[in-house]
Formats: sequence, structure tokens, C-alpha cells
Amino acid sequence: MDSISWETVRSPLVLTLQVTIISTIFATFLGIFFAYWMSRSAFWGKTLIDAILTLPMVLPPTVLGYYLLVLFGKKGIFGEPLLEYFHYSIIFHIHGAILASMIVSFPLVYRSAKASFEDLDPEYEETARTLGKSGLTAFLFVILPLSWRGILAGSMLAYARGIGEFGATLMIAGNIPDKTQTIALAIYDSVQSGKDDFSLALVFLASLICIIVLTLSGILLKKPHW
Repeated sequence: MDSISWETVRSPLVLTLQVTIISTIFATFLGIFFAYWMSRSAFWGKTLIDAILTLPMVLPPTVLGYYLLVLFGKKGIFGEPLLEYFHYSIIFHIHGAILASMIVSFPLVYRSAKASFEDLDPEYEETARTLGKSGLTAFLFVILPLSWRGILAGSMLAYARGIGEFGATLMIAGNIPDKTQTIALAIYDSVQSGKDDFSLALVFLASLICIIVLTLSGILLKKPHW
């Protein structure tokens, strides 16, 4: 039987929590921004842009990982100048894991927030503008409070999705213990090594976290009955 202790579980757990919390925050802000822009704009090619923004939801994670390597690899479009001028690279770095998790989970926030903004009666925003409120003020104090349920739902789904992110993270950040090895990567590594008890413990832990997040999401989003 494998020897399982808190120390063996702590590293992938802490790394996973760090990656998912930070990536969810970024995904939420970007998701809200693009969702509001797309819900209030009309231009040629809007359907194409919407498809591109939703693409990470349906593409295989390894394809996303390859795109990230093309962009941020040592010979990548952005990766090469970053390495040359700033001596910085996200390859085999926790920042790469955060970026991969953010991109994979972004569409969940984007689609949910966009649906909330589109379902909102435009008269609320128009009334705020009539009262002399700026567009930013109307957005912050009228649109967001009225759309919080959809945004929160997307954010919590994005967080749960980040817990299980594997393919893109493996390609861009690698599987380095105590550095980039999240729970999903640790499960893969332990299965390959035949550490069945350790794999089961990590699988249970990841499942428990996701169940808690989804349960809280259901409770918070449940409409009160007055």
C-alpha cells in the first residue's frame, strides 16, 4: 500500500488552489469585459469573434497548449522577445499553468455573463444614462448588480473547470513536482507510476473540491422564495 501523508498531498493541492484562484479572477474580469462588449455591440464579423472567444470550450486542451507554445514558447511570437529582452518565460513556470487554466475556463464566464447581459432589459441602462450617470457608473452600479447571478455561475464553473485542467497545462508548464504539478497532473503521474492509493486519494480530493464548489454555486444562485 502506498504511503499517503499530508505532505505528499499538500504540494499539488496548494498549487492547484493558487492556479485556479488566480486564473478564475483573470477569466472573470476578461469574461465580463468581452461579454459586455459583445452584448452591446453590432459589427460585421461579430459571430466570428463570438466563435473565437468560445473556441477554448470545445477545442482539445492539447490544441490550446500547442497554440500557447506557438505564442509563448522560446521561439514563439511573444515568447522570444520576452526571453530576449526581459529574460522571462512562462514555459515550465507556474505562470504558464495559470495562463492555460485561464484560457480554458474563460468561455464559461464569457458565455454566462453574455447571456445575463443580453437578458437584461436595456431600459435599466438607458434610465441610468438619462439620470446623468456615465457609462462606467451605469455598468458598475446598475448592470453588474442585476447580472451577478449569471456572472457568479460562470465564475464558479470556471473555477471547477480549472481544477481539472490537464492537457494545456502539461504542454506549456510541464509536470514538475512542487513547481507546476497540479492535482490533475499529479493524478496522471501517480497512475503512470502505479501508485494506486495515492491516485485514489487525489481523485477523491479533486472530486470533493468540485462538489463543494458546485454545491455552493447552487445555493448562492438559488432564487429566494418570498
